[in-house]
Amino acid sequence: MAATSISELDFEKFREFFYRKTDIQFEPSKRYFVDKRLVERIELTDSGNFRTYFTKLRFEASGEELQLLTNLMTINETYFFREEYQFQCLVKSMLPDITSRKSDSSPIRIWAIPSSSGEEPYSIAIYLLEYWAGIKNWDIEIISSDIDTKILTQARKGLYSQRSVQYLPENVLRKYFKRTAENYQICDDLREAVEFTRVNLSERADTRAYRNFDVIFCRNLLIYFDDVSRKTAAETFYDALNPGGYICLGHSESMSRISSLYKVRKFPEAIVYQKPLEAK
Repeated sequence: MAATSISELDFEKFREFFYRKTDIQFEPSKRYFVDKRLVERIELTDSGNFRTYFTKLRFEASGEELQLLTNLMTINETYFFREEYQFQCLVKSMLPDITSRKSDSSPIRIWAIPSSSGEEPYSIAIYLLEYWAGIKNWDIEIISSDIDTKILTQARKGLYSQRSVQYLPENVLRKYFKRTAENYQICDDLREAVEFTRVNLSERADTRAYRNFDVIFCRNLLIYFDDVSRKTAAETFYDALNPGGYICLGHSESMSRISSLYKVRKFPEAIVYQKPLEAK
């Protein structure tokens, strides 16, 4: 039996289709990564060749195969307290500014996307509990979203390797995690504090309900988008934020190069981006 192969034309067809569905753009340098995962699904579905598999992928009514492949194609690489300076900025600068302007007792709402395996939203929850005095006076809602359903299941379980927790202070690790035979299990209170949801950022129907957030963390996602998709994502986040709300991007990302909708805020801890207070 001949080995399954992906031609240059196959790769281009798939790349264009996947971009339309997810806004994720695979560069030619990712060819080996993409081919390997396509071949895996072709063989597991007994499709026989790319053409048959691609037809199934495009026209399957349930969308189940597209979701399975998306789970394989998305990269989930993170750890607790990654880019900690932004969490410091959250508790020292952003939240004090937000709470000073709040005229009601509505919860402070934080959206973390992508959730990956949960390290980021759980890091936010831990940081608030440990380092923000205002936690005694305000209710917090943390919602974390991802396109990958498999990784969301993993995030809800809250089970982590030594590598994931390696940068946590020892007292924090002892306080919020239980050591298992090979891993670290995050405590039930934190698991219940974060709501995990499946969202495709490129699907308007998925994001329409995401509104009234005070802070958004979207770190190291837009680097996988092209200029058009980044601009669309920036507009989606703008609609999701309250006036005066903040968005944090990854260290190599800049909202100023994507959209003029936001104001640059240079706090002592970090540069973040703010939806203008006068925005409606």
